[in-house]
Amino acid sequence: MRAIKGILFDKDGTLLDYDESWLPVNRELARIASEGDPRLADRLLLACGMDPATGHIVPDSLLAAGNTRQIADGLVAAGSRVDAVELTIKLDELFSNAAEFSVPVTDLSAFFRRLHARGFRLGIASSDNERSIRQTAQRFGFAEFVDYVAGYDSGFGTKPEPGMVLGFCAATGLDPTEIAVVGDNNHDLHMGRNAKAGVTVAVLTGTGSRESLAAASDYCLNDITELEGLLPDLQLA
Repeated sequence: MRAIKGILFDKDGTLLDYDESWLPVNRELARIASEGDPRLADRLLLACGMDPATGHIVPDSLLAAGNTRQIADGLVAAGSRVDAVELTIKLDELFSNAAEFSVPVTDLSAFFRRLHARGFRLGIASSDNERSIRQTAQRFGFAEFVDYVAGYDSGFGTKPEPGMVLGFCAATGLDPTEIAVVGDNNHDLHMGRNAKAGVTVAVLTGTGSRESLAAASDYCLNDITELEGLLPDLQLA
């Protein structure tokens, strides 16, 4: 296997703890889509993959892996009376503001600094909008170490299409075989496989499980901090 020289991270559930960061946001999402009707809000959550009582998220469901447009369309299909275009705009605003309340899985500034110092090119590819990604990077102090940012609205296509990985390659001059794609759901991993990335790495800080992520991942880690110990095994001198 060729040396891994670049790492492309998902954001939510990978850099950010999904439950602590997104369960309150999902409830607000349902309130907006239901226009304050609590019974409809619960039905919308269930339809999009979240148990309104327990907060459990179904792996690879709309709320686990969908982008804003897909979530808005799913909410409308499930009974929301808000126009899909209007709902997309409202949800993008909600998600951008949510960056201020998100919870990282580790000290992201120190984590990205260490990887950058070792010479890795670093990127983030998320189904969230680009504005939210950049706000997250600024808030947690790792923006200066990021070479590439792609959201669903950045023009590289959406997951699990390969475009975000290929965009990272174009931005860094790396070959897909030199890239490790790291994420918490199968949309991330399938994106990596579709782009013929060198390695796909699953983490368990999001909505996936070892069972749901096994088929599409080369490695399954508890969280991104375990990646640092894994990299010497991937990187050839």
